[in-house]
Amino acid sequence: MKRREFLSAAGIGAAAFTAAPYLAFAGIPLSDRKIRVAIVGGGFGAGFYFHEHPNCIVEAVSDLRKDRRDKLMQIYKCQKSYESLEKLLKDPKVEAVFIATPAIDHAKHVIETLKAGKHVLCAVPAAMTLEECDKIRDAVERTGLTYMMAETTAYRQNTISAKKFYKAGEFGHIFSAAAEYNHPGLESYFFENGKPTWRHGLPPMLYPTHCTSFLISVTGERLTSVSCLGWGDDSPLLKNNPYQNPFWNETAFFQTNKHTPFRVEVNWKGALKEAERGEWRGSKMSFYSPQQGVEDNVIVRTADTLGKDDAGFKNKANTVEVYKQSNWWDTDMLPQPLHHNSGHGGSHTFITHEFIDALVKSRQPEVNIYEALAYTAPGIVAHASALKNGEYMKIPSFDK
Repeated sequence: MKRREFLSAAGIGAAAFTAAPYLAFAGIPLSDRKIRVAIVGGGFGAGFYFHEHPNCIVEAVSDLRKDRRDKLMQIYKCQKSYESLEKLLKDPKVEAVFIATPAIDHAKHVIETLKAGKHVLCAVPAAMTLEECDKIRDAVERTGLTYMMAETTAYRQNTISAKKFYKAGEFGHIFSAAAEYNHPGLESYFFENGKPTWRHGLPPMLYPTHCTSFLISVTGERLTSVSCLGWGDDSPLLKNNPYQNPFWNETAFFQTNKHTPFRVEVNWKGALKEAERGEWRGSKMSFYSPQQGVEDNVIVRTADTLGKDDAGFKNKANTVEVYKQSNWWDTDMLPQPLHHNSGHGGSHTFITHEFIDALVKSRQPEVNIYEALAYTAPGIVAHASALKNGEYMKIPSFDK
């Protein structure tokens, strides 16, 4: 059968090629290989669909709490559980592990898993310090195993659209960008049963990847320098936190290796709209993603005609239009069983498929160790800048 006839018969449209060329055949499994995966962490880890992926078997689950282990077993239709990651890593049948443990444990757990000879998918962020970034990268390179970070923003439906626009050249030159992650009320997670959790006093910029990935995953740029400012109110809730962090909110001003200015806000407290959103501003087109559930995606295109503003001054009458978001999760970009409108803007099924597909095809996942550290390290430096009242700082590169 000719290639064009095969695509037509398979129902594979142009969308897959345009948005993610390497996923063009994702709708039809081309291999019967089954990756045996384990899920560790019954909170965030419970929101994925590994058991429905045609190339995956959920071999085991783990959580320190029995109720969460039971929940994972029920969700993933798995009969095997372990009380700890340490015990799970001794299981010879487990090939890969999804680590959805507290952020402060990610580096340690990733390195332990790689040392055990197993591939890793890890929740965000990749690390909490630059030293941990070094150690994780070294472990990945030394073992030669696959590492992927489960960054949801990279697979939000509007981010996928932005990737499509960028690859088609529709933005022209992106001359600035912005992103914000607002999570008011995070203090409700500071304590559990009267004891502090890892989130107690978490510096906003140590959790930057939901913002930094809006730009990096689309253009591939690297953030090279930053000046950051923080805001705190001397709240008793911030006292004696393990990070010695005085800030509820932080705003960073980055520059990229393409000299693009990029403003990032991560906010935990205030009169804020819940948001995980990005803005890409180009010479020919700009794209604005919405506040959480209350607005539409908007496209602005340049125009040649002149108009007038409300004061009577001439200006270019750029066109503004609502962009009807495509449901990429309901296309041939994913295997049919994963056509779910999953969490974080439809991203969870994409993360599931990207990790499994990378292992089956022995290729690098999109958010590999270098991309993961490019998302993570800038926030670590930004927080250091905020502690020094906005001191301008260089951001180290963790690329090869």
